[in-house]
Amino acid sequence: MTNISFKFYCQKHCCHTKARAGIFETPHGKVETPRFMPVGTAATVKGLTPAQLETAQAQMILANTYHLHLQPGEDIIEKAGGLHAFMGWQNPILTDSGGFQVFSLSDLRKISEAGVTFRSPHDGRLIEFTPELAIQVQNALGADVIMAFDECPPYPADYDTVRLATERTERWLERCLQAHACSETQALFGIVQGGVYPELRAQTAKNLVELDLPGYAIGGVSVGEPTALINDIVAVAAPLLPWEKPRYLMGVGSYREMVNAIAHGVDLFDCVMPTRLGRHGAALVQGERWSLKKAHFRENFSPLDPDCSCYCCANFSRAYLRHLVRAREMLGFLLLSLHNVTELIRFTQRIRTAILEDRFTTEFAHWLEG
Repeated sequence: MTNISFKFYCQKHCCHTKARAGIFETPHGKVETPRFMPVGTAATVKGLTPAQLETAQAQMILANTYHLHLQPGEDIIEKAGGLHAFMGWQNPILTDSGGFQVFSLSDLRKISEAGVTFRSPHDGRLIEFTPELAIQVQNALGADVIMAFDECPPYPADYDTVRLATERTERWLERCLQAHACSETQALFGIVQGGVYPELRAQTAKNLVELDLPGYAIGGVSVGEPTALINDIVAVAAPLLPWEKPRYLMGVGSYREMVNAIAHGVDLFDCVMPTRLGRHGAALVQGERWSLKKAHFRENFSPLDPDCSCYCCANFSRAYLRHLVRAREMLGFLLLSLHNVTELIRFTQRIRTAILEDRFTTEFAHWLEG
């Protein structure tokens, strides 16, 4: 048993949907759900300090097992006192197992029942990444939530290819559970795979539920499939997962996709999009995506978003941000990244309040499908 718990504070089928507001309690603090989690792949959310993340109301962030295993290595991080101490972040952390990154290597890796063999893009050394190693690394990193090692099939992929990958993922989960040495302090989440095939998603969800895990993730989405298919996958998988356990939709952070997933009972989200957009001179503003390179911002001295209280919006104009982006000044990209992360966290905070006040479907109707 872990010292992690999840409590929800709304009626089932709240607002005529399955949306719920909850509190996910971890050894390093609580996470009010639903919640967007910024991604700090290499033990840093690109361009942002831990203090800025706290100001943005981030409660939980991500790091990646694959990248940290390659550089600097989990042994260094463990000697530093674990990932929290190493990166100066004392709030909850979730680590992805690295499965998606390993499988995205494509021609550089070889899959077998044992695991995945690939050459390090850093120094060319041959690495065998197994379910046991993925858990060993995550145990050393010390994150509050760790993910099972999974095979993430690409889109599109035929039924048999996805079926074999999904079945292997389930067998790997059993090995992850056997290898997990920190079950009292780290919650191991299983991942529902199955591509775009509803019957595979449903069967996997049912199989994972029988294992009575601390939480569950829906993976293998946002890998190239249309938004409508993502919604269909979530609609099938999420209701089959235990109501009393947290549910995490991996790699999703767009407004519409989050709202629709929340309507099906999903609690947690992550995506690299807000900082990636910031580094390319783009801002998320009340549901829209703006390029600050455009000429019409040149003499616009309004705040980026007058309704946002982040440091960027409280202190700088659209004209100044355009100037920074056009001049390729680092500050512009950092300010936009800070705003974008704040925007998506604020968006999920507003959804949470709307759920608690029973006005979710009315306030967010324009984002809901159908």
